[in-house]
Amino acid sequence: MAAWLCRSTVIAVALPPKQAIELFTPEGERKWSAGWDPVYPRPERTAGPGAVFITGHDGHTTTWTMVDHTAGCVRYARVTPGVAAGTVTVALEADGAGGTRAQVTYDLTSLSADGDARLADFDRAYDADIAEWETAIAQALASGA
Repeated sequence: MAAWLCRSTVIAVALPPKQAIELFTPEGERKWSAGWDPVYPRPERTAGPGAVFITGHDGHTTTWTMVDHTAGCVRYARVTPGVAAGTVTVALEADGAGGTRAQVTYDLTSLSADGDARLADFDRAYDADIAEWETAIAQALASGA
């Protein structure tokens, strides 16, 4: 069982970092992630450090807080009560060919036995799930999103 995990993978994005960073904001992710539907408790504050949003997945609600947002990195703190808490970081660097290498890192700690099981499932699916991000982003960019 996983009481804590830190997983990191690099994906390619066919945009320069300055443009690619927006794909990893709550609103930018709507362009490529099916079912991604963040809700803002304070709609006047949807961007920038301190912005808070809520998502639902598999019957659980997760509260996210944007901790940092720079030209090359966006980082979130996230808590799913009774399940897990931690951070998600997307750090970008130019790939030398006009695109971006995006390093996606999840650092999560379980908050319960249920959380242990969910983190173990998350760990097993991580590589495939993040590979789907790369595919979904490429498809969204190709379609002009």
